[in-house]
Amino acid sequence: MSSAEATPAAIRVVVAKPGLDGHDRGAKVIARALRDAGMEVIYTGLHQTPEQIVATVVQEDAQAVGLSILSGAHMTLVPRVVELLAAEGADDVLVAVGGTIPERDVAPLRALGVDAVFGPGTAVAEIVEVVRGGVRRR
Repeated sequence: MSSAEATPAAIRVVVAKPGLDGHDRGAKVIARALRDAGMEVIYTGLHQTPEQIVATVVQEDAQAVGLSILSGAHMTLVPRVVELLAAEGADDVLVAVGGTIPERDVAPLRALGVDAVFGPGTAVAEIVEVVRGGVRRR
């Protein structure tokens, strides 16, 4: 077995804070946990537009994008990100959303193509495993 086969490439994940939400502690905790789990993480910072987020995903050749939203704008921002990913031919990118997402919005987000929705209190290990498992199945 060659060394390339023995060591698979690290999963590349973009962690983004779309919209006007100014609280990024949770996003930074998740970014660090993903990095500590061996993933390559690109954190975009606060106040990103869907266009900026998708441009980063495409430029970085990411396999997953995590959107952290606490502002309540998830039903506007997430569909736009999913739409732009498809327009860029990146609809194979795993999309995860975390934050204060009401239970009534989980099914509509999933119907849009969101792979995972994480609410407050979700164990970090669960998020890591969902991203790892979702990317490997693609």
